[in-house]
Amino acid sequence: MKKLLLSLSLVFAIGSTNAQSLYTYGFNNGTAGLTTDGWVRTNQSSPATATLWGIPTAAPTATFSGGAQSLPAISFALVNFTSVGVLTPGGTTPSTGSGPISNWLISPSITVQNGDVISFYSRLGQNATSTTTEYPDRLQLRMSTDGGFTTDPSTGPTDVGTFTNLLVDINPNLVTGIYPRIWTNYTYTVTGLSSPTDVKFGFRYFVNDGGQDGANSNIIGIDTFSVDRPLATESFFTQNFKVYPNPATTVVNLSSKNNTTINQVQITDLNGRVIKSIAVNEVATQINIADLNAGVYFLKATSNNGVGVTKIVKK
Repeated sequence: MKKLLLSLSLVFAIGSTNAQSLYTYGFNNGTAGLTTDGWVRTNQSSPATATLWGIPTAAPTATFSGGAQSLPAISFALVNFTSVGVLTPGGTTPSTGSGPISNWLISPSITVQNGDVISFYSRLGQNATSTTTEYPDRLQLRMSTDGGFTTDPSTGPTDVGTFTNLLVDINPNLVTGIYPRIWTNYTYTVTGLSSPTDVKFGFRYFVNDGGQDGANSNIIGIDTFSVDRPLATESFFTQNFKVYPNPATTVVNLSSKNNTTINQVQITDLNGRVIKSIAVNEVATQINIADLNAGVYFLKATSNNGVGVTKIVKK
């Protein structure tokens, strides 16, 4: 069985007004930078080779046309079927063999809470117009809720350590034509936590019967990993701000519940038009609404922690 193989030198050499970026990683610092930036790589395949997740040192146009999901072209992570197999004497890549692949790329610890959105891009390392035989690939995104003292997978392909929470599973049935050949966005919204929690996320290249002589596995990539907290919501506002009286006739008072400086206050009507915009640099402020017509408005408070929106009523 002949599979597409990158040379070793190639493989191994959101902030917006309604979301707070908790963590963003674009894989821009090369393979060595993964370790420097707090990522952990471990290959638990059987029989495992020395192949780990890596970042290209040159644009792999033969397998990933156009390169990374976002520039520069080599700023993404990839892994392939050489994760498992048997080396010939003196060899550096497996020429024979097959087995279960379980090759991990684990993030640094990140503090998340319910409602946070995990996002990343992935694709198969095979161009959309390629006539090369496709071998099914699979990727899991898992989460450990013990981010400060995580037990990494260590005892073989079935071991997930403390990464017992399966968030995303791309092509779990290992079917051809399922794993996308173009960069495709995958997201997961965090649920089930009782409070803000230190977690780690594990990308697991997980393929049964992989390797040079296996029926499955070729090469996949991931890019633009981010963890974001939606902020322009009523719930965020009530957690972080207080507005009173409401309804009000002449003024409304706005204060931060956590002593965070409020940077700006905007009042918009139901059509989204900005009626008032006030620059603030305090933990509390008073807004004059005496000149507004009676009705319902939206008050948006911008702070260093993010943006919150709530309804106010002018009597």
